[in-house]
Amino acid sequence: MKAYELLFFVAPTIEDDARANVLGRIEATINEAKGQIDNVDEWGKRKLAYEVNGLTDADYTLIDFHANPDSIAELDRILRINDVVERHMIVARADRD
Repeated sequence: MKAYELLFFVAPTIEDDARANVLGRIEATINEAKGQIDNVDEWGKRKLAYEVNGLTDADYTLIDFHANPDSIAELDRILRINDVVERHMIVARADRD
């Protein structure tokens, strides 16, 4: 398994339930692919450098995890179709393998 880092943000006006559902879906997708979540770091509300989809602030979450490279495409697909997630980025971390 390889180490990955997922950073995503949602609108700060999103309810906690919707945010928890997104996080639960991400965790379920990683666990179904026999991956392992190492750390979930909720950064909270931050100001964006530029306006994204009408937002000037966003609520960030960083997830460190290990997974098979084959499962990353499915995780990316799930994040793309989720209406709550405004933007996301998955990065391979070779320094943590």
